[in-house]
Amino acid sequence: MLNDNNAVPGRAIRSRTAFALIAATLLVGGSISEASAKSRQHRHHAKHQATSNWLDANASTGGSGRSFAGKASFYGNESGSKTASGQRFNQNAMTAAHRSLPFGTKLRVNYRGASVVVTVNDRGPFIKGRVLDLSKGAARAIGLTGAGVGHVTAEVVS
Repeated sequence: MLNDNNAVPGRAIRSRTAFALIAATLLVGGSISEASAKSRQHRHHAKHQATSNWLDANASTGGSGRSFAGKASFYGNESGSKTASGQRFNQNAMTAAHRSLPFGTKLRVNYRGASVVVTVNDRGPFIKGRVLDLSKGAARAIGLTGAGVGHVTAEVVS
């Protein structure tokens, strides 16, 4: 016969339940979806530090070296949260996120003949192939909200 004098009642059941939960988590999908990961990454952007040159591999330069071109997107669901610069994000303001340009840099962003001047106050975008994340207000001003993502040119104005 088995000696159960040292066994704690319910312990075997709890350890089997814990093991089953861990196994189910791994089998069902221990990973998160791409969209969820990007959203989570964007919400925690203040923790990230830009280590590359402001003119990264995703941008092509103009003749002066103070302009670049590439894909831009917009964001606005984080309204009220702090940006990497410490300011509160306002989705209707004329602001942008860039990986490494200094905070306060003003950019003239052109998209399909329309332009807007934005101030860099955040870090991003965190999606490969993009050079700017515009606030919803700035994207609306140049007509980018319908497309979501578009090819822009940007020039440093100050």
